[in-house]
Amino acid sequence: MTAREPLSTPFTASSTADEVVRGVDLTGIRAIVTGASSGIGIETARALTAAGAQVTLAVRNTATGVAVAGEIESSTRGIRPRVVRLDLADRATVTSFVDTWSGPLHLLVNNAGVVTGGLERTREGWELQFATNHLGHLALTIGLHHALALGACDRDGARIVSVSSTAHMRSGVDFDDLHFERRGYDPQIAYAQSKTANSLFAVEATRLWASDGIVANAVNPGGVATGLQRNFTARQKQALDAAEAAGVFAYKTVQQGAATTMVAAVAPQFAHSGGHYLDDSQEAYTVPNDADLAQHPHGVKEWALDPAAAERLWAVSTDLLGT
Repeated sequence: MTAREPLSTPFTASSTADEVVRGVDLTGIRAIVTGASSGIGIETARALTAAGAQVTLAVRNTATGVAVAGEIESSTRGIRPRVVRLDLADRATVTSFVDTWSGPLHLLVNNAGVVTGGLERTREGWELQFATNHLGHLALTIGLHHALALGACDRDGARIVSVSSTAHMRSGVDFDDLHFERRGYDPQIAYAQSKTANSLFAVEATRLWASDGIVANAVNPGGVATGLQRNFTARQKQALDAAEAAGVFAYKTVQQGAATTMVAAVAPQFAHSGGHYLDDSQEAYTVPNDADLAQHPHGVKEWALDPAAAERLWAVSTDLLGT
């Protein structure tokens, strides 16, 4: 059997979010962007609003969110995004967010993420990066499933965008020790595991919900200097510098970093096709799990798209969440 050609778009690594949405009318589209108070999240929300979408900024710090909403309002057509508190590591705020949402949802951008310099745990005892980047977004998305299904009926499809990372190539999901209770803690490996989980989430969400008109895709925004790096240790910074020197990535602007998210959010190629991993505004090519990151900086490892691992992760995660 001939391998399927990856889906392609006219956009490139240098494209910006504005270029992706140019000529796209999102009037009437209701969208949520998590982590929309800094970096790529702000640019994603701004570009969606500029195209006419009604955007909700889901943020931990609502004061910062209100300031961002004001900036977006003044830089677009005068459409002001809504601001709602959401702390993905706090299950009560996830539940509150879901309970207060009313009506259809057409686009959910699971953009928020956290990087730690050392081992931190939630009140449940879960490793913080996995809990925030994966479990929190999973709980949010499952809670909004009905709204997404309504959105799919309303607009011939709903989309979920899961923001992953090249870091996924450093580690698959360790099902025997998700929360580093037995193995030594390495924050880079923990982050990598959570980013692989973000991709597997898109695979399984699409399998479960495509019949509802809902598709999910994972994206790698590329190297963008944002607040995500504020907690880096000296070792993490050295590793980042070494990766840049090896050609694993070149820094992008925030506007360029948000472009791949926007492709997954609005490009017709991904309107009804999910379970993909996008890099530089294209569907990435798949590489073996033992592939070298420096030689395949724009690939996606098999473990991040494995249907069996995706199904297992969903089951294990929903069991943890009690959903």
